[in-house]
Amino acid sequence: MPEIILSINAGSSSVKISVYKANESSNPVQLAEAVIEGLTAPPATLKYERGDEKIKGRELENMNSQEDAFRFILDHLTQDKGLPELSKKEDIHFTCHRVVHGGDYPRSQVIDEDTYHHIEALSDLAPLHNGPALTIVKAVSTLLPHATNIAYFDSSFHATMPSHIRTYPIDPAVAQKNKLRKYGFHGISYSFIVHAVSGHLKKPLNQLNIIALHLGSGASACCILNGQSHDTTMGLTPLAGLPGATRSGSIDPSLMFHFTHSAGQPSRSSSAHLHITQAEEILNKQSGWKSLTGTTNFGDISEKAECGDEVCKLAFDIFVDRIVNYVAPYFVKLNGEVDALVFAGGIGERGAVLRREVVDGVKCLGFELDREKNEKPGEGVVVDVSGKGSRYKTLVVKTDEQLEMARGVLEERERFSENE
Repeated sequence: MPEIILSINAGSSSVKISVYKANESSNPVQLAEAVIEGLTAPPATLKYERGDEKIKGRELENMNSQEDAFRFILDHLTQDKGLPELSKKEDIHFTCHRVVHGGDYPRSQVIDEDTYHHIEALSDLAPLHNGPALTIVKAVSTLLPHATNIAYFDSSFHATMPSHIRTYPIDPAVAQKNKLRKYGFHGISYSFIVHAVSGHLKKPLNQLNIIALHLGSGASACCILNGQSHDTTMGLTPLAGLPGATRSGSIDPSLMFHFTHSAGQPSRSSSAHLHITQAEEILNKQSGWKSLTGTTNFGDISEKAECGDEVCKLAFDIFVDRIVNYVAPYFVKLNGEVDALVFAGGIGERGAVLRREVVDGVKCLGFELDREKNEKPGEGVVVDVSGKGSRYKTLVVKTDEQLEMARGVLEERERFSENE
């Protein structure tokens, strides 16, 4: 029987698992995908795809945690008669987990006791993601003790950033002691984008220069030089950089002290009761375009903005402005030697109006869209939506973090086997 790989992506309210079959090359074959959503807003729902078999939105009872969801999906997979490759739990050889914050880990790690506690210690820096991932890791260790458990870190891709870019201008002793520096995130997605664009353009990965935009409810931009991360918008935590559905993105750090004082003028007494956890709660979960419009659905915001809704137009324009604010300097950092501007992530892939406005905002650099292709980019993994007169390409990439992790397992199978 072929080796089976589970790619697991645990969010704050969802669990997504893709099933892959290993082959002789480093290109795994997807067999099935299961997603349970709504864990924090019952009823939870199941989506499942395996060949022609499709389940959409089936409501599930007594589904309250990531562990509940994982156990349910595992049972569903092993009981699916149309999935003979995974008829028992022992068929699973590798499980790979998306972990947002890996600290100083420059690459993926087999999860042992030390790795587990290292990830746990970083949970304060990525509270929405590291905790849920560890819940699944613990469940996998119990239910699949024979499988090799591997952590893939969103921060690892950015380990190549130069020291002058990743270093904050603060007391070096404090920074070193508390590991305060720019880490960057969405790295698994950026790794997929680099591989996909390199193949599409038929250009060696180590010669690829792109400005990549991963735009979803969490959004970031990355300056990729010679196939490696040179700079990115997120920092110590995913809060820095672009605004998101509930995140503020980068702001004046003093804003929080004014935010919590009714007169708008902070004093020692008014800020004495502001705890860092309260500030993080406000900026991570009570900001972004939801705070402006009341919804996290950027598609709805975009449509209403087009129809003249002033509140949605403001939120839309803020997002476009902040993206443009990074595309231009990244273009300069690449010395104008840019192979493509890449849009990815749910909003990046589906947001035709957003792409149009961002590209219009940087057209002086030599970017231009084909309006018809932009409206209907098609189903390819990489689609060129550049206009005929464009000096530089604009691409839409359907990023796939699950596949990127599975591919990584096959590429580094020997290293992982050494740890078994």
